[in-house]
Amino acid sequence: MNGIPSWLRQLRRWLPWVALLLVLVLIGYWVGPRPRPYPQEQELPTLAPLPQHPRIRVEFNQSRESTYRDPYRQIRRYGYNLEELIISQIRSARQSVDIAVQELNLPLIAQALVERRQAGIPVRFITENTYVRAWHQLTPDQVQTLDERSRSKFEEYRNLVDVNRDGRFSAEEIATRDVYALLDGGQVPWLDDTADGSKGSGLMHHKFVVIDGQKVLTGSANFTLSDIHGDFDAPGSVGNANHLLLLDSPELARLYTEEFNLMWGDGPGGLTDSRFGAQKLKRSLETVYIDDAIVGVHFSPASRSLPYEATSNGIIAATLAQARQQVDLALFVFTDPGIANQLRQLRQERNVEIRGVFDPGFAFRDYSRTLEMWGLLLPGEDCTVDPARLPWTTPAQSVGIPNLALGDKLHHKFAIVDPGTANATVITGSHNWSVAANHINDENLLIIRNSRVVDHFVREFDRLIADARFGPSRRLQQQAEEGSRRCPNPIPVAASLPEPELLEVVPVGGAEHSVIPLPANAGGSPRVNLNTATAAELEQLPGIGPALAQRIIEARPFSSLEDLQRVNGIGPSRIEQLRDRVTW
Repeated sequence: MNGIPSWLRQLRRWLPWVALLLVLVLIGYWVGPRPRPYPQEQELPTLAPLPQHPRIRVEFNQSRESTYRDPYRQIRRYGYNLEELIISQIRSARQSVDIAVQELNLPLIAQALVERRQAGIPVRFITENTYVRAWHQLTPDQVQTLDERSRSKFEEYRNLVDVNRDGRFSAEEIATRDVYALLDGGQVPWLDDTADGSKGSGLMHHKFVVIDGQKVLTGSANFTLSDIHGDFDAPGSVGNANHLLLLDSPELARLYTEEFNLMWGDGPGGLTDSRFGAQKLKRSLETVYIDDAIVGVHFSPASRSLPYEATSNGIIAATLAQARQQVDLALFVFTDPGIANQLRQLRQERNVEIRGVFDPGFAFRDYSRTLEMWGLLLPGEDCTVDPARLPWTTPAQSVGIPNLALGDKLHHKFAIVDPGTANATVITGSHNWSVAANHINDENLLIIRNSRVVDHFVREFDRLIADARFGPSRRLQQQAEEGSRRCPNPIPVAASLPEPELLEVVPVGGAEHSVIPLPANAGGSPRVNLNTATAAELEQLPGIGPALAQRIIEARPFSSLEDLQRVNGIGPSRIEQLRDRVTW
């Protein structure tokens, strides 16, 4: 023992105590509270996915059916990765890629376009001029002078492009992360809505991709970080609530390609023969059959000289008029009076249940049609009111705003008609329910009748309305009460711009149906509404038997008499027989 150093003897004395302390620490670790993982790393239980239509796929970026890791913020979150869907379709192209989207700032999508171009695949890209800007060239002083919206766009650009976070945009970062530097470097031809020689009077508001003249990818989502994944500096943000549909149909792809070609003209740098906005030729509602799904497609804008029923908003109103039980709405913007009054009639004349969730940034504004749904009327300072505003006598109880993550918006533009029935229909597309979308913007509208497709929208709507806050804000209620005291007899004054004709309920065939008012026919008897008539009522028309009546019902909605020609068995002579007997 005398040969053992003193320090080793001390160590041997304390070793049991050290071992005991280590055991206690380990026990405390295993039985005590552990550090929580970050919320995005927690296990996220998912719902069983709904069956998809074999040729129409629907995906939502906030769906509870799936999870993914955001490729830019590395956050594990709920939803389908809509960017991955876009990129996979671009990379699948073997003949052509055409994209028309209001805004693109995701570099991975731009890189996929460049890859296809370098592989020898023709690629064309159209966008809205408002969002084409050399953000990297702004000086700090110029950034400080930006308005709030432009400043947020700059911050999103900075987060996407300034990879090393040094506060500068290097040449390499710009070449590999700036979408327009990528497109130009990859020789991808592109143009914006000033290519027609104008200053871009309306919005090029489309969000669609056509692949190989075979598939169409479209919906409500812009190809941006905030619209798909979420705001970079807000880990709780999961992106504006959006969706995309992938439709496999050469007939539908042909219609979207026609729309694209009108805007493209002879391409960038050529003649000013591009056509945007009201310069485009009138496009009628078209119907495409995709297996057992009936798909109507229409493109905006429409001239104000056209009848309301020939416009996208008129087609929406005619589709809603077919409702017998229920209409569910999930809308970003809702300002069109014709649609608003159609919904009012459905609720008050036919007792159709109307439910809705609306973006909080628009729902409480004085021009939003949600105010009428809540039974509110806000007179102006001179006690005038718009006569087109008709507050509901029985306010909607299930209309409100969804519970969204801070900074996120409800960007959907869809409605569901009679879910769970044989006639279940969804209205969707890029088209906001506004007068501007109807008469100024480049938009696309889809009306799909198919239960499997509708079921996906029902699940999304149910998610949004589950914890929604219903009714107007307290401030709105106070404004309406103050307006009622101040103006007990408000004065109806027409708006400066003519509004579309209001829809009214008139008797047709002994039952009440919502129709668009037209002049009475020569015989004085009521016309049969092609969009709302029953099979029995259609069979009262000359030359229409049970089989043909059913085909007419399946081809709804119609925006003109000539639309009947798409129904098998109806030609020009039959149309002339029906001209004074029907409306739509």
